[in-house]
Amino acid sequence: MRHKLAGRKLGRFTKQRWALYRNQVTALLDHEKIITTEAKAKEVRSLADKMITLGKDGGLASRREALAFVFDKKVVAKLFGEIAPGYADRNGGYTRLLKLGPRPGDNAPMVQIELVK
Repeated sequence: MRHKLAGRKLGRFTKQRWALYRNQVTALLDHEKIITTEAKAKEVRSLADKMITLGKDGGLASRREALAFVFDKKVVAKLFGEIAPGYADRNGGYTRLLKLGPRPGDNAPMVQIELVK
């Protein structure tokens, strides 16, 4: 039974899953919207919100914590310089999921995850 077990495994080993999350959060913060499956987007949403919250704090420890998760220094600089200050008045809910319909190949539900302006 799966009582009190949070998160999705997505058919991957732990290291592969976290690499996927890091890459998708990095792409989301860099391009401000990405298209992916619904299950992946629901997992990435909480991680992206945490990165934006770190950016709103703006301290050195927050920057280092963001760099530990997002490996691209340019994306972290964009997060702390451009993205996070735009959400200064907002208390969470920085991302939006838009359903796009099923993928033609395997009928997986696709969504567009984007940053709320």
